[in-house]
Amino acid sequence: MNLEQYIKEYHEGRSDWFIEEVQSVTNQQRVMNVLNLKDYLDGKHKILQKQNEKFAGKEYVPRKIVLNHALTLLNFQTSFLLQNPVTITGKERIVKEYQKVNQQGKYDRLNYRILDKMLKYGQVYEYVYLENNKTIKSKLIDASEGFPVWNDENEMIAFIQAYTVNGVDYYIVYSEDVVETYNNKGGQLRLTGRYANLSGLPVVYKTMNEVNENEGKSELENWISILDSLEDLISKATDAYYKYITGVPVITGQQLKGEGLPVDIVGAGLNLDDGATFEFVSNKFDSNAFDTLYETLLNALYTVAHLPAIAVGRTDISNVSTEAVRILYQMALMKAGQNEQYVKEGIEQRFERIRKLLEYKGVTFTDDEFDSLGLVFSYQLPSSDKEVIENMKALREMGGLSLQTMIEQNPYVHDVQQEMMRLKEENATISSSEFNNKTQDVVFNENVNATKD
Repeated sequence: MNLEQYIKEYHEGRSDWFIEEVQSVTNQQRVMNVLNLKDYLDGKHKILQKQNEKFAGKEYVPRKIVLNHALTLLNFQTSFLLQNPVTITGKERIVKEYQKVNQQGKYDRLNYRILDKMLKYGQVYEYVYLENNKTIKSKLIDASEGFPVWNDENEMIAFIQAYTVNGVDYYIVYSEDVVETYNNKGGQLRLTGRYANLSGLPVVYKTMNEVNENEGKSELENWISILDSLEDLISKATDAYYKYITGVPVITGQQLKGEGLPVDIVGAGLNLDDGATFEFVSNKFDSNAFDTLYETLLNALYTVAHLPAIAVGRTDISNVSTEAVRILYQMALMKAGQNEQYVKEGIEQRFERIRKLLEYKGVTFTDDEFDSLGLVFSYQLPSSDKEVIENMKALREMGGLSLQTMIEQNPYVHDVQQEMMRLKEENATISSSEFNNKTQDVVFNENVNATKD
């Protein structure tokens, strides 16, 4: 089913079909979920909705402690995978061209933002375009503004970007060949622009969703219930400490002198009859129970988020080898590998768009060159660089590692092709220098022999 058939079947062929598509129940539910997640990240947590209480005949405002663990967990997952730039590998000619596009379009920063948004909201969209017929760039479309259109075979046949500014609704409708812009400024919907679409439909980056394969699922949705429980527990524990542990003075027996307990007993004493007692009675604060509950919830949160305890200083790491650290980070490595697949799937689609745009600039590649393109991710895993380099050196000396693979795995190199070119230039310079030295030696020897003769 193509776009024209889709509009005819589901929207009765109306020219403003995209408005009805955006306002569908499914799309609005997804947008509302994204907006709720944004509110949560902005600090609007469930604990802040807690009602005031009555204590000692007065209204008491309970503690409402907000924990920002979610941002820490999201930042860790994003930085662990993309703190180091992604390396493009493949045949020299195509890699050189794609590296140029990567640098001009600032794609290393964009990749970081893509993963950040994808983990927070489940999906994000990227449109690749040619700026001023010169530079290839991309713009990100927020999950709350993007509306992919899928046909009955789960193929994306169009894409709608919808947003509101100062009470005016704006729509950008992407099809395979055309981009159309609309707005309702003045109260009437009108077409404001129609452009050739050189790169095709936007790229969809999304995580795994067991319910709907066309939508992603936010990592936050797996953590919010645990985070809410942590905030509720620590807020109630703080209230209990201040409200219920306050001691109540209790006197048994008779006071010999005085008119009851002084209001301020600091520096004062009480005269009690024989057998009389005085004590402060209060509820006991079970700190052990609190610690157990809090630690259990925190460990559950770190397990679900694949955050190693060593990363937040909850494990002693003295005298730990690189291999031991890797074992401690095993859960984080598994999660990073999963996130890598999501990002890689989108970047591969980006490569196809870039290839199409480069053709308009007169730069073409064969299928073999394009198929050689690959991506190497360098995880931000604590390790001993010295140990890594020694292992690579040993493999290189025994002929078990190529020079290019050695450079790709070098912790100090992020641009493999550039490093290969520099090595070639250095080797060429050294060879030329050696050749010149040998030539000078030959000329010198000939001159010496001629002088002897």
